[in-house]
Amino acid sequence: MDLPALIVTKGDATTSSPFLEKEINISENVFGFKALRALRLEDLRIPPAYIKTFQGPPHGIQVERDKTSMVVPCWDEDSLQILAWRRDNGLLLHIHRAMHAVIDRQKNHGMHFRVLAKALRLSGGDHIHSGTVVGKLEGERDITLGFVDLLRDDFIEKDRSRGIYFTQDWVSLPGVIPVASGGIHVWHMPALTEIFGDDSVLQFGGGTLGHPWGNAPGAVANRVALEACVQARNEGRDLAAEGNAIIREASKWSPELAAACEVWKEIRF
Repeated sequence: MDLPALIVTKGDATTSSPFLEKEINISENVFGFKALRALRLEDLRIPPAYIKTFQGPPHGIQVERDKTSMVVPCWDEDSLQILAWRRDNGLLLHIHRAMHAVIDRQKNHGMHFRVLAKALRLSGGDHIHSGTVVGKLEGERDITLGFVDLLRDDFIEKDRSRGIYFTQDWVSLPGVIPVASGGIHVWHMPALTEIFGDDSVLQFGGGTLGHPWGNAPGAVANRVALEACVQARNEGRDLAAEGNAIIREASKWSPELAAACEVWKEIRF
């Protein structure tokens, strides 16, 4: 039987080093063995035949772009009772990864978030919360880029610079849009644009509602900052090196952005 393959790492109380990278069947309660100090599931390769038994995201990135064709408002609803109604009526579903860190934040025990991300792509959500790298939630840049590609792309080659994971073929299963959310504001826009690119959702909660003039000016400030960064990127400017200057230039023509820059200038994570 063509079962998923695993990459597992083991380590002591303070370190973690890879010791196994080969195909094995998923075991039972190995994580509870007394003989093990720690054990971490880094990845699993899902066979194409198994992937084809799932519908995955019903829309996919391109279809969603064609339907919306603009910046749209969104909100998170914790009630599970209306999920079926939403799906039946064609609404986009956001999968929030709250509580994931209970399972995956330990570097030498548990499992990596990419394992959860693969399961969530199969489950059929349209958006998956992916952290921000630059906001209030933990997440290393290269590792985050690794599972962001895993959510969006159809074929992912293993890349040790972005973590310990297998090559994965999604055999045309629709992609999921990563959602960057958690402590982000206008000064983060250059980094977010560079890290997540075009096929992403940038979700500003407090970064919008915290604007001193209200919600609408907060939304305007974020939109102006985003468009300035996208234009600068398309012109070939280095967002990492010139990000702050790009935001300052744009704020000269947008009082809403200028006010937001003043509010958030001291916020660091």
